[in-house]
Amino acid sequence: MVRFMVAITGRHICLIPMPRLFVAIDFPRGIRERLGALCSGLPGARWVEPEQLHLTLRFIGEVDGGVLILVQDILGEVRAGAFSMRLEGIGFFPPRGGPRVVWVGIRKNEQLRRLHDRIESVLVRAGLAPEDRKFAPHITLARLKNTPAPRIGAYLAQHGLFSTEEFPVNEFLLYSSVLNSRGARHYIEEGYPLDGAGQRDGGNGVVQG
Repeated sequence: MVRFMVAITGRHICLIPMPRLFVAIDFPRGIRERLGALCSGLPGARWVEPEQLHLTLRFIGEVDGGVLILVQDILGEVRAGAFSMRLEGIGFFPPRGGPRVVWVGIRKNEQLRRLHDRIESVLVRAGLAPEDRKFAPHITLARLKNTPAPRIGAYLAQHGLFSTEEFPVNEFLLYSSVLNSRGARHYIEEGYPLDGAGQRDGGNGVVQG
């Protein structure tokens, strides 16, 4: 169900969908291409488009304009250095019963976990509810519906040892996502450098359709 908020534009008052916020890490083009090459071979799979693939650090949910501004500001207080990361392994959720999600894992990375913890800390300090799930970093590749078990086994046999080279993580991003008739449309609201590099421009840069 989409919730709406009131917006005033000139002399007009209108209802617009409330944005859903999340904090994420994007991938270099080469890593996206590696992930995109995995997106086939499972009947009943609804694959995520390669340009939509990211690593979610914190899902915030639907907010109004005031909370969006608060979150943009408070995330600027996160202090963490740049680091390297490697994707490794493929699995399915849930581990028992019929699989519904295909995911790619992350090699154990304490710097990634510290970044997540610092983001969580500033958001809770700003008044947001604490995250109620343990942080389990992964990239969702597809959602499944009635995919035959033999095909899942064959997919794991072919791709189960998947891994990438290490790649740099120099920033994290605040995204907003708004639902429309064609699905979710994602916008970069703000970028936060991890290594002291120049600030990435914010302001609703559309990156996904």
